[in-house]
Amino acid sequence: MIIWLIGLSGAGKTTIGREVWQQWCEQDPATVFLDGDILRDVWGDRLGHDVEGRARNAHRISHLCRVLDEQGINAVAAVLSIFPEWQAWNRETFSSYYEVFLDLPMEVLKQRDPKGIYAAHDSGEMPLVVGCDLPFPTPPAPDLVLGEDAMKSSPGDLARRILGDSGVLHDQEGV
Repeated sequence: MIIWLIGLSGAGKTTIGREVWQQWCEQDPATVFLDGDILRDVWGDRLGHDVEGRARNAHRISHLCRVLDEQGINAVAAVLSIFPEWQAWNRETFSSYYEVFLDLPMEVLKQRDPKGIYAAHDSGEMPLVVGCDLPFPTPPAPDLVLGEDAMKSSPGDLARRILGDSGVLHDQEGV
């Protein structure tokens, strides 16, 4: 199974994704955590953050997940995911796919801004920021949307909810 966490920078994809991965590993150790930023480093060819570079990264992550899925390895993918066509491809291709959209307003994301991306964009230092000058299409068919109210729960509680709602943990109650 592939659990795909979508959201803008600062939405909590990595934090929640790591917690989902840790809890899932307790039940099934054949589970990996994939983070879009880390995978850019792993592949080492310095993809740009323009639409073309982001499309290439989306292709790579989806295809890596397909390989893992075909081998019975679960994955939690924490990715910005701006391409609805790749989300549809994932849903059609993976044996089991569960998509979670972390939907926070831009003002909250700018307050969080753990990487300083929005501040750098607003000061003119960083172009090509998704949600600012690159569009972020709302995912058309997420299985679960976690908005601002839901995100007040702890990462552990959110992970239990995701794993419970996705059917991974049958004996857990959602938040």
